Amino acid sequence: MNIDIQKITDGDESITIRYKEPNPTINKIIGILEGGSGKLWGKVDSESVCINLEDVLYLESVDDKLFAYTAKKVVRIDGSLYSFMNEIDDESFFRCSKSMIINIGKVVALKSLSSNRIDATMQGGEHIMISRRYAVDFRRLLKGDR
Repeated sequence: MNIDIQKITDGDESITIRYKEPNPTINKIIGILEGGSGKLWGKVDSESVCINLEDVLYLESVDDKLFAYTAKKVVRIDGSLYSFMNEIDDESFFRCSKSMIINIGKVVALKSLSSNRIDATMQGGEHIMISRRYAVDFRRLLKGDR
């Protein structure tokens, strides 16, 4: 990949991206340029798709693959849960277990369970367990202490 960066002193700024096939790096660059910090790029089958972060119910890591779940589809995302939490500047996402991140704004009900765990019911009726390790931070978050 060739990168050509030029500083100009007058005239309009412009950016041109030339690519043969979209890939995660190109999609991320396009997302940044379009002001799409609230967007997430991934794949459904072999097709590249873009979803809004606000539509994500939760993310799950399965066999070193990251999936974002919305009400309508499951999207394969590049990266890890750790990298997602570091790159996303959105406090509505909470790490609830070793393999999951939930969108707090999509939680419709909570139920305390034995062993200090929490059962979070998401929009659409899916139940997500908030593990003991993360339950203390979640309760603190609910009280307004982040």
